[in-house]
Amino acid sequence: MPADEESVNPLYLSWVKEWLDKAREHNSKGVVTYKNAYNSLKACPMAFTHPCQLQALKGFGPKLCDRLTQKLQEHCEANGLPMPQKKRRAPGVDQSNGVGDDNLEDEDAAEARPAKKPRKAKPYVPKLRSGAYALIMGMTKSISPNGMTKSELIEEAQPYCDSSFSAPSDPTSFYTAWSSMKTLLDKDLVHERRGPTKRYTLTDDGREVAARIYQTENPGATALPRNLEPPSAKGRLLRKEQIAIPPQPQSAYADLVPTTGGPSSSSSALPNFRPICLRPGSFTVQLVLDVREIRAKTDRDYMQQELAKKGIPPIVRSLELGDALWVAKCHDAHFLPRTGAEGDEVVLDWIVERKRLDDLIGSIKDGRFHEQKFRLKRSGLKNIIYIVEEMNIDSINKEKYEEAVQSAIASTQVVNGYFVKKTQKMDDTIRYLTRMTLLFKKQYESRPLYVIPTGVLTTQNYLPLLEHLCEKVPGMDHHISYPAFASLVSKSDTMTLRDVYLKMLMCTRGVTGEKAIEIQKRWKTPRDFVEAFEKCGDTGDVSKKRKQQLVAGEIGKLYGRKKIAGALSQKIADVWGDP
Repeated sequence: MPADEESVNPLYLSWVKEWLDKAREHNSKGVVTYKNAYNSLKACPMAFTHPCQLQALKGFGPKLCDRLTQKLQEHCEANGLPMPQKKRRAPGVDQSNGVGDDNLEDEDAAEARPAKKPRKAKPYVPKLRSGAYALIMGMTKSISPNGMTKSELIEEAQPYCDSSFSAPSDPTSFYTAWSSMKTLLDKDLVHERRGPTKRYTLTDDGREVAARIYQTENPGATALPRNLEPPSAKGRLLRKEQIAIPPQPQSAYADLVPTTGGPSSSSSALPNFRPICLRPGSFTVQLVLDVREIRAKTDRDYMQQELAKKGIPPIVRSLELGDALWVAKCHDAHFLPRTGAEGDEVVLDWIVERKRLDDLIGSIKDGRFHEQKFRLKRSGLKNIIYIVEEMNIDSINKEKYEEAVQSAIASTQVVNGYFVKKTQKMDDTIRYLTRMTLLFKKQYESRPLYVIPTGVLTTQNYLPLLEHLCEKVPGMDHHISYPAFASLVSKSDTMTLRDVYLKMLMCTRGVTGEKAIEIQKRWKTPRDFVEAFEKCGDTGDVSKKRKQQLVAGEIGKLYGRKKIAGALSQKIADVWGDP
């Protein structure tokens, strides 16, 4: 290799050497880039008249060549020299002939040729049954102008996707199908409305993509559904002949249990009723499994098939809450409708939430874990089981989150009073569900079941009524029909102001369900809470300090997990106390 002074491109080589030395001095990441460029240029026997020609060498990209061009221009201006003519490789020249000037043409001559017609950008269409495809299809089901929450969207999108939105298909990865949301946001196909709860809606471009999907899958359709119609028919995908297609209906159970009637601890305010009685022999106990409980995207029916092999064929459907529960299914499908309830199933007092270890870690990180426990508690079911599958994950994440996982499990057992069952893999979970189903068949099928008529239920009196019945008739369990249960635990349709308030509080990291309830006890509504901060004053350091200590002053003396200390109190004040 020649010395620097013997190089045929000494000027360019000296500048690259200067940048290499500076990169080494500052321990910069550019050391490798400049070193490769320096060695490549030093070994090259050909002279270059313009820095743009250096892109033919290894280690030289557009950025480095542009920097050399600027340096050369400064050098020419300082020394009164003409700037070399910028040249480029002539079209049709064999690239193997070298990088000499014979194969180059002036830029002016190149610009005289007609410009190539720009390639038309290909419209974006997501892959069938991918995460992006499922999210777009899920959002087309929304009839609310305010969009859908993450949990609502996942529920609608999961049937359209081969991958899980809650658990990674690869045990060593933390990426789920929900990761595709970033792609849709980057392409401006989805609008994310921020707030205490994020909500997602399709943009105009997103509706066009959804319309293309619809027309691809329905080639004979003469019109689009209304919720896919673009804002303007001009230049869009609409046809001239429009046939009105009604919007998607709401859930069949959405309005089954009304929200009228206020909660009351007084037994005189609660309804009197005669329970419906299911006699032994008139029903069988069956396991109900959520449709999203899959082993992997290529083996979606594994759990159902294995349970069926063990003599426990499950009922598979999309559950409003939990991953599995048990129902008493009537032999006479018309018995409950004749006696004051709906359907032919009665929900028993057991529900299962299944968590793979990676999913448990993810739910702790994003706050879903506390929200799920809160929703399970207000379901009214007495026995809540958490199944934690301790699958193998990479050692880095296991060590990083081991303490948080153990704390979450202990909290679930001690504070919430839920039963935690640890299994090693899905096969162990299947065996556990089988044993539990056989146990419940023996326990429930030999005795009468008492059902609360749906007509006496409201979203407000449901939990107080169950508590009153437990005290009034100890040892006698009261159940409700599955349609009534689905309506009561619906994620959005039966939310009371108190529920919304608690969820708003829990959006602040560190505010658990227990802490949120303690705040709600002292400040009954969001308005009360905001006004309490306003009374602390609007300006000045004294006002700011009062706001930061407001919650800690009321709840800082509590014992255990209900206590809110100074740091969390300050964080709450930043959210709720800003004028």
